[in-house]
Amino acid sequence: MVELKTPTEIEQMHAAGQVVAAALTAVKKQAAVGVTLRDLDEVARDVLRAAGATSLFEGYQPGFAGSPFSGVICTSVNDAVLHGLPGDYRLADGDLLNVDCGASVDGWCADSATSFVVGTPAPEDLELIANTERALEAGIAAAVPGNRLGDIGAAIGEVGRAAGLGTNLDFGGHGIGRRMHEDPHVPNGGPAGRGLKLRPGHVLAIEPWFWLGQTTTYVIDDDGWTLRSSDGTRGAHAEHTVAVTPTGPKVLTLR
Repeated sequence: MVELKTPTEIEQMHAAGQVVAAALTAVKKQAAVGVTLRDLDEVARDVLRAAGATSLFEGYQPGFAGSPFSGVICTSVNDAVLHGLPGDYRLADGDLLNVDCGASVDGWCADSATSFVVGTPAPEDLELIANTERALEAGIAAAVPGNRLGDIGAAIGEVGRAAGLGTNLDFGGHGIGRRMHEDPHVPNGGPAGRGLKLRPGHVLAIEPWFWLGQTTTYVIDDDGWTLRSSDGTRGAHAEHTVAVTPTGPKVLTLR
């Protein structure tokens, strides 16, 4: 069931979104060569704690995972693009880091992700990140009343195809509200003009992710969580929580 949120509830989700945005900003500021992923998790944890927010990730265990998630952020490096556990890995010069964070404030949720390079960037990584963010912008622009859910996926997929990037449609965006994952699933591809008709009050986590090249298959590490490309190509991830309003999309996790 897809629930519509009231303007008051959207503002409550906006409050959660600003905590998530602050956590991601703090993590990016502290990410440097030699810093561990666990260190960055502590940075985000401090931001959530100071705001009285609850992590959506810590303790979460979907069906594909063999154990509960152990951090408040996902930290996926280089060929890993989703669900990376924040462990003892120390960041190296040129690492492409994808950071995802979700939080709840007073029972309302928000979810966002960003990708950036630590230290000296490779041009192809910067281009990958830029195209992923461009796909997110295209998906957000399609989140208007009267459009269909498929219009969001089609807009994202068009950017990815034009840039020659690969992805896998098993994982995409989702509805969000009182729970992190609500209906509907928001695909990162597919035909326009199909699916749920968007109405004011729909709130969606829109999250394109891509790999360099045409990779479409993935493997999951022995930790049961970290998803990486099957051929070692690097990936990027971008996400915002977005409300459909009568005047257009409103980004609730804007940094």
